[in-house]
Amino acid sequence: MKNLHRYLFSTAAALLLFTGTALADSARHALSDKTILDQRAMLAKSTDGAGFGPQSPRDINSIVGNNGRIFEAAPAHTAMNLCNIHFHESAEHKGGEFTKYAGNGDGHGYGTGYAYSGKLTAAELAPLDMVIGKNDHGDLAPGDTIEVHYVYSSAQVKPGPTLGSCLSKAIMNPQLRVETQVYVLVNDADALNFIVLTKIAEVNGLNQAPNIPSNTGVPVQYTGSTTGPGYNEKASPLQVSWSVRPKVAKVNIRTVDDWLKSNVFDETHAHGVRNLVINPDLLSAIAK
Repeated sequence: MKNLHRYLFSTAAALLLFTGTALADSARHALSDKTILDQRAMLAKSTDGAGFGPQSPRDINSIVGNNGRIFEAAPAHTAMNLCNIHFHESAEHKGGEFTKYAGNGDGHGYGTGYAYSGKLTAAELAPLDMVIGKNDHGDLAPGDTIEVHYVYSSAQVKPGPTLGSCLSKAIMNPQLRVETQVYVLVNDADALNFIVLTKIAEVNGLNQAPNIPSNTGVPVQYTGSTTGPGYNEKASPLQVSWSVRPKVAKVNIRTVDDWLKSNVFDETHAHGVRNLVINPDLLSAIAK
């Protein structure tokens, strides 16, 4: 069971980009455009005729999709249990207010994805006197974009580490929904508090994240998959209902540091991102 949970997490959650000290490294080791094209070609080849369902992440501004695999959309998140929260550095999805391409990255999910396309003030971008979310690929800095995944399950589960927390011995194939919000990190004590945004509460007998922003646009809903750089050349077999909000909210970066130091999900840093899926045969159509 433990190994299965680890497998599902690696196939199901995706995460991170670069920032800070990793910016120089990603620039030195960035992939060529040809490598990205080769990865896309391998993904198309490995999925051709294999019957995989629609994939994620995608451009939420585009409704195009030819994938014929149909599965029932998960219920509203308010009728499901929150099981995990994690985030990626840079947005995995493209669209709305996050359309600035961060670059091809290093091939492992770092130095790529999409960034906030709006403008920030010099004060909001002021450097910190501390290091936040450092891992082998860098750390977080003011101006960085993150995509937060609030993962919900139809199983009777409690919030916990990895997407294995979304499963139970009673239901190994629950419906999954990801409520998605993109944030930009700013050096501003008056910006949103990440601790509040990720608060967990029981509502009508279900575990919820009641403070997901409600003023960041109507979520784009579509059927897709789990994400992660491990799927740049092969498809994810898991089915996920996505709700992606198009507008970006500003978050006080110091509160992200507070959350990373202590959270029930054992999250200590951001994670790598999967290449944007652009092959229409691997995308579901989005209803207008």
